[in-house]
Amino acid sequence: MTANVVHEPEKLLTPSEVAAIFRVDPKTVTRWAKVGKLSSIRTLGGHRRFREAEVQALLAEAEEQPTP
Repeated sequence: MTANVVHEPEKLLTPSEVAAIFRVDPKTVTRWAKVGKLSSIRTLGGHRRFREAEVQALLAEAEEQPTP
């Protein structure tokens, strides 16, 4: 018997949504993607999208670091 497994597509965020989470400018998020701090996916139209799970992991990592 074959099980029909339906996988939900992973949630992708726009640079503006990521910027709102980190309270930074969307251009900063684009810079992070360029330097490899955060990986991005390109849409067919050339726009960047970010995996929500990776963004949440980066946020958790940033919250763990003590501020000087």
